[in-house]
Order: sequence, then structure tokens, then C-alpha cells
Amino acid sequence: MNLLLTQLKPGEKGKVKQIDACRRAARRLYEMGFNIGTNFEVVKNDIGPIIVSLFGHKVAVGRGLAQKIIVNQPD
Repeated sequence: MNLLLTQLKPGEKGKVKQIDACRRAARRLYEMGFNIGTNFEVVKNDIGPIIVSLFGHKVAVGRGLAQKIIVNQPD
């Protein structure tokens, strides 16, 4: 099922399926580690930026950028 990163709750895991953003925003996300196929876990998703765990590191993503990340949830 395709979801936006902003729709996942803390503790849920996902995999980046697609980045739906302009070249500049997509490049920024790639540099942060959000490459297609990357697995992650949501640490925090309430008020403010979304914090995810990528490769054992915590990364904060603003809500505007997070809405450009399309993810799959593992079944």
C-alpha cells in the first residue's frame, strides 16, 4: 500500500518507494539518506518535524519534504 511518510505513526516501518519532488528537493532528500528502496522506522510524528531512524541514525524531516516521500509499508 502506498502512503506518504506523514501518514505513518511512531514505531511503524517503511521503505521509500518514490520521491515526488522537484530536482532540488529530491536531491536534498537523497543527501539525507532517503534513497529509493531505503528501509526506515518512524521515531516521532506529532508536532513539528518527523524523526525517522535511517541506518541507525535519527534524521529530522520537515513536514513539507515528508509529504513528498511516498513509502510502502511491509506486509
